[in-house]
Amino acid sequence: MTDASAPRMVEAFAHPAGSIAVGVPGGAVGWRGSLLNIHTASAASYEMEERAEARCVAGRGIEGDRYYLGSGTYSPKPDTREVTLIEQEALDAINRNDPPLQSGPLHIAPIDHRRNLTVRGVPLNHLVGRRFRVGEVILRGGRLNFPCKYLEELLGQPVYLPLYNRSGLNCGIERGGIIRVGDTIEMAD
Repeated sequence: MTDASAPRMVEAFAHPAGSIAVGVPGGAVGWRGSLLNIHTASAASYEMEERAEARCVAGRGIEGDRYYLGSGTYSPKPDTREVTLIEQEALDAINRNDPPLQSGPLHIAPIDHRRNLTVRGVPLNHLVGRRFRVGEVILRGGRLNFPCKYLEELLGQPVYLPLYNRSGLNCGIERGGIIRVGDTIEMAD
C-alpha cells in the first residue's frame, strides 16, 4: 500500500549513479564508523533540530523531516534523498581551511550543513550503489550530494566551493527502524 501524500522518491539503486555503481565490484571495505549527530527540519529553511534518535521509514525518510513530509526545498524534484549524510572529517577540513579554498577557516557545525546524519569514519564517496547499516537500519547509497548556493545564503558563509566533492551522500532506506547517536555504521553486504 502506498501513501498518496508521500513525496515521490527515486529508489537509491534506480538513480543513474546508484544503478551503475551497484553492478561494479569494489568500494572501500574494512571500515567501521559511527553516527555522531541526527538532524531534521520540518520544512524548507527551518532550523535543523538535533535529535538523539529518529525513526527511519523505508521508501520515505526520517519521520518528521522535510523530505519525509514533502516540504523540503527540493521535494518537487524527485530524487534519492530519504536520508542525507556528511562526514565529520570533511567539516573538520573545511573548518581548518584545508585545502585553502576560501580566505580563511570557516565554522560549519553539524547543525549547520542541512544533512540529516553526521558520521565519522565512513567513506561516503565509496558508498554509491552500496548497502550499509546504521544501527538496525539499512541504507542504500544512491548518489553523492552537491553543495548549493541556497546553503550559502542560509549560512551567510562561502561554503559552496569548500563543500564541492565532499558534500555528502543521498540514500534510500531499505530497512527502516530506529537510529541513535552513537550507532555503529558498517557495510551490510
